[in-house]
Amino acid sequence: MTEYGRGPGSEPWHPEDPLYGDGGWGGQQAHQGQSPYGGQPQQQYPQEQYGDWSQGRQPGYGEQYPQQPQHPQHYDGQGGAYYDPQFAGQQHQHPQQHQPHQQPQGGGWDATGTHGQAPYAADPGDPYGQQPVAYGAEQPDLYGTEDAYPPPQPPGHRTAEPAAGPETEWEQGEEAEEHPLAADSGEDDDTEDEPATTGRSERRGKGRKPVKNKKGRTGCALMVVIVVFGGGLGGVGYLGYTFYKNRFAAPPDYVGSGNGKSVIVEIPKGAGGADIGRKLKEAGVVQSIDAFVSAQIANPKGKSLQDGVYTLQKHMSAASAVELMLSAKSRSNMIIAEGTRNVAIYQAIDKRLEVPKGTTQKVAQKDYKSLGLPAWAMNHANVKDPLEGFLFPSSYPVAKGQKPEAVLKSMVARANEKYTELGLEKKAKSLGLEGPWQLLTVASLVQAEGRSHEDFQKMAEVVYNRLKPDNTETFGALEFDSTYNYVKNQSKLDLSIAEVRKYNSPYNTYHDKGLPPGPIDNPGEEAIAGALSPTHDGWYYFISMDGKTTKFTKTYADHEKLVEEWTASRGKSR
Repeated sequence: MTEYGRGPGSEPWHPEDPLYGDGGWGGQQAHQGQSPYGGQPQQQYPQEQYGDWSQGRQPGYGEQYPQQPQHPQHYDGQGGAYYDPQFAGQQHQHPQQHQPHQQPQGGGWDATGTHGQAPYAADPGDPYGQQPVAYGAEQPDLYGTEDAYPPPQPPGHRTAEPAAGPETEWEQGEEAEEHPLAADSGEDDDTEDEPATTGRSERRGKGRKPVKNKKGRTGCALMVVIVVFGGGLGGVGYLGYTFYKNRFAAPPDYVGSGNGKSVIVEIPKGAGGADIGRKLKEAGVVQSIDAFVSAQIANPKGKSLQDGVYTLQKHMSAASAVELMLSAKSRSNMIIAEGTRNVAIYQAIDKRLEVPKGTTQKVAQKDYKSLGLPAWAMNHANVKDPLEGFLFPSSYPVAKGQKPEAVLKSMVARANEKYTELGLEKKAKSLGLEGPWQLLTVASLVQAEGRSHEDFQKMAEVVYNRLKPDNTETFGALEFDSTYNYVKNQSKLDLSIAEVRKYNSPYNTYHDKGLPPGPIDNPGEEAIAGALSPTHDGWYYFISMDGKTTKFTKTYADHEKLVEEWTASRGKSR
């Protein structure tokens, strides 16, 4: 059986002859002198030889292949020819004739117009045929123009003619598939490969196939584009509204000075305008953060707002809240001054918290180990109060309803933060001290005796010089009045030296040499800085002339002169 019907078959299709071996539309092999087209003699098509096709061109009808070996081809039953490697180098035997096919030397067609006993006669009805022309003759290819009819195709290769028009879906198949909205990943699992065409069909359009219907896919793509585009417009609109609202519209704000309901708000240290506004909004004082920030900026004193506890009202306008926070009426902070002793701080906390007197001091004595003291501040002998020196001078929010433990923890935490910042642990050894605990004790002495930063540095040198056991001025004795006053819980200036020397206490530096067991107050940052950077001028003595001015001397003789001067100014005799 052949690929064109049920006839006895024909000669193999030659690669350059689209009609070779065609048995006619009726499926019969054309005989010599008989045309397969309606019984009329077949027109022999003029041919043109283009020469070497290695110059980027494919051979046309009737062209000679440049010295390529000819191999028989077989048919796949679908109207297409294929190459059988088993017959390479052999001549195909026709199943009917059983005769070898004689092919001219050089691979060209027979110049006589016959091939395999299949003559090609002129077709009188062919308007293009003037006289029989054999393949291989050097004639112009009348089918080479764009407007010419394509050559006849075998039945197995025929397709329906497209509708007339300058452009059809068939011609625009590739362009349609490349539409940006209908494009897919490039592979269709349900697409079957079309058989390849040969001859002029390859030149006119290789591998073209009808366009598949992709309306569903295009619809999905359009829907995605619409959704994305619509979402983009919505986002742009929202951003525009937000920009307009933030740029031009006033932020939400209450009206008036409050609704009469009091509320306590604690502002943490380092809080900025937005942080304060957030705290106030959470407490129901202001309606929005932006309103408070705007009011703070508009107020000339707005930048001076500090941390602390404030008593305010709910539903206040932002401007009213700022004004009230700037006044002393709303402030609930407890201020600890530099040099304040713990005993005084405990009493102030009790008063703020409205608890019985002595409550905070009892908590400090009982729970001091759980309040956050560093390891270097623990387990020192003969210490009167382990928290002395760790209730750092500052402003603290203390109000009714708080617990004494919470207040003490916040103070100890502030002291730890400051001492770490100043480097007490790192610098103590370089000053000849055992550790940061002794350095903090020196700072407390400097704080108690000095009056200014310059005083603090000179006073620190006095302490360090007197602590030297080989000094010939005091021989290791400090003899500070402030240490005796600490033990007595007093602040006297006129002390009887003879009486002071008799009082036996490790804190009395007139009685015991060296530093007291621990700090005698809570030094401030300036006093600590003076203890960290003392002068080196040789100071050993000092005296406060009027409670404000301190004079320093290097020898005892100079010191005695100042003492006499001070005694005379007070109208007393020694």
